[in-house]
Amino acid sequence: MFIDRSHLNLIVQKTALEELVERHNTRAQARFRLQQQGVAYEPYQAAHDQYHRSLALVKESVPATARVRVIDRDFLPTVVFGPDDVVAVVGRDGLVVNAAKYLDGQPLVGINPDPARIDGVLLPFRADQAGAALAAVWAGRYSTDKLTMARATLNTGQTLDAVNDLFLGRRGHASARYTLTVGESEEEQSSSGIIVGTGAGSTGWLRAVQAGAAGWVDEATAKTLRDGYAFGRTEWRLRFAVREPFPSKTSAAELVCGWVNAGEQLVVTSQMPQGGVIFGDGVEADGLEFVSGTVATIAVADRTLNLVTRAG
Repeated sequence: MFIDRSHLNLIVQKTALEELVERHNTRAQARFRLQQQGVAYEPYQAAHDQYHRSLALVKESVPATARVRVIDRDFLPTVVFGPDDVVAVVGRDGLVVNAAKYLDGQPLVGINPDPARIDGVLLPFRADQAGAALAAVWAGRYSTDKLTMARATLNTGQTLDAVNDLFLGRRGHASARYTLTVGESEEEQSSSGIIVGTGAGSTGWLRAVQAGAAGWVDEATAKTLRDGYAFGRTEWRLRFAVREPFPSKTSAAELVCGWVNAGEQLVVTSQMPQGGVIFGDGVEADGLEFVSGTVATIAVADRTLNLVTRAG
């Protein structure tokens, strides 16, 4: 694969302190507001300083001959990435997820700017390793994990991909009504919505669903639920869970969890006159309208997030 050695797309995000300053206009005012609420200002400043130290180190490690395009997360929807681009992310794990929906096979280098504060599940490299990692990627000496993604395809022609999970339901706290079809089985349901997760997302929202269910069963089953939540992020399958299904005269609660393997589909037909939504990776603002008559087909996406895991 040809890699453009002259160009780097560096995706960054605002720190919590910068977001506070945007809200309160000045750093002094942000500090005053925090202190008024009994919240310490210093941790915000420390995290901000560490992030920018790491970002500066990453920039300094890039050869002077390279063209670096710095992209703020807020502007990702406006960016077009070339097929031969190299992309690096400096931020929290969620920033990798945010970037993934705009990529199509490009290698992504995840850089953890603050290992003391950020888990870094999707960020294999520290800032002081960035230069060597990027040089290795440019030289073609790297390995990737091809993270499975979930895709919702609507009968309107719209599609939505997610790295961690898709949510199908209703905005706010009202019950969602829909028809769920799994293979040859079909069921009218009323619930708080459906989560469809990937292996990468199995340690998040799906895990929370299983942890809640564990409190209602015997200890042996509870242990299985608590310990058996995760599956591989490169596994070519998805898992779905119905949140708070409500059995009634017009709704059932039998098809509440299961697998969607490669080549299989989960079909959901909305019965919600208004308020229905499908969104990915927790970003409701980028969701698709899911109202009466809309049919969503959920399956493993035909593209992956190519996360660089070893370089050199």
